[in-house]
Amino acid sequence: MDLAERLSALDGEGLTDRALRTAQLDLIAARVGFDAHVFAMTDPATGIVTSPHATVPMVAPGDLPAVIRRRYSTAGVTQWRTVLAELGVTDTASMTLQDRWGRWGFLELWRCSAGFTDPERDRLAGLPPVLTASLRMAVARTFTVPDAPPTRLESGVVLLDDDLQVRSVTSGAGHALMRLLPPTEPGPPVPAAAYNVVAALLAHEDGIWPGDPWARVHLGASRWASVRAERLEARIAVSIGPSTTTERADLFARAHQLSPRQSEVLHLALHGMDTRAIADELVIAHSTTEDHLKALLAKTDSTSRHQLLARALGG
Repeated sequence: MDLAERLSALDGEGLTDRALRTAQLDLIAARVGFDAHVFAMTDPATGIVTSPHATVPMVAPGDLPAVIRRRYSTAGVTQWRTVLAELGVTDTASMTLQDRWGRWGFLELWRCSAGFTDPERDRLAGLPPVLTASLRMAVARTFTVPDAPPTRLESGVVLLDDDLQVRSVTSGAGHALMRLLPPTEPGPPVPAAAYNVVAALLAHEDGIWPGDPWARVHLGASRWASVRAERLEARIAVSIGPSTTTERADLFARAHQLSPRQSEVLHLALHGMDTRAIADELVIAHSTTEDHLKALLAKTDSTSRHQLLARALGG
C-alpha cells in the first residue's frame, strides 16, 4: 500500500480533523522527514486559516501573531520564502488543498538543513487530492445531530491593534473565547482564527488579500461560529458569534459536494418550503424537485428530510 492509499484509509476511522491531521502527518513523516510543519484547515470560501496544526520550534510563541500577519501580507511564494529564510528555514514542500467546492487547507513542510530531494517531492506530489478530500469529509462529519441541544454561543467582540495585541474583550466575547480555545495561561485566550481574520483585514487594506476577513470555526459536535474582523478607527474589532443559517448551509453544501441546483433546493427547504413550493420557486417540475431532494439525502447520508434539515441547521 503506497502513501496515498494509507492516507485514504484513515478516512474510514471517523477521526476529528485534528486527530486526522496528526495521523496523516505521522504517515508522511515516516516517508519524508521534516523539521517543522504547518497543516492548516481554512474556511473553504475565504481561504482564511481556522484551525492550524503546527510545530514551528523556530518561532517563539510571542512572535506568532507577527508571523501570521506577515503570511497574509506577503504578495507571493517568493516573499513568503524570504520570511521563512529569516526564521532559519532552508527549504519547503508546500501543497494547497483545494477542489471545486473550496480551499480546505494547506500543508507546509519545512527543513532547516538539507533540502527536499526529487524522490521525496515525487512521494508528496500525489497527496494534495487525497488530503483535500480528507479535510472536506472531516468537515462533513461535524454536521451531526447531537443527543442533546448544544449550549448556544454568546456573541461578543474583541478589540485588537494592528500588531494583533488584544486591547479589550467584551463579556460575551470572553465566554466565546473560552468555547473557542480554553486558556492555558493567564490572559484572554485568542484563537488562531481571530489572529488570521485580523491579518487578512490588514492585508486587504493594503490591497494584497482579495477576500473578506471572516471565517467559520468549528466548536465541536455540530456547532459552528463565525469570526469577522472590521476596522474601528485605530482598533480592529473581531466579532465572534454563532454562524447564521445561510453560513452553515453554505458550508454544509460545500462539505457534501452539492451541485449549485442542489444547494438552491437545500436553501429553500431550510426556509420552510415544501416540495411544491420549491418547484414553483425554481420553475422546475415537481418530479425534478423530488429527484433533487433524493440526491440531497443520498449525498448527505440522511434518512429523511427532517434529518437533513436538522443536520444542516444544527443547534
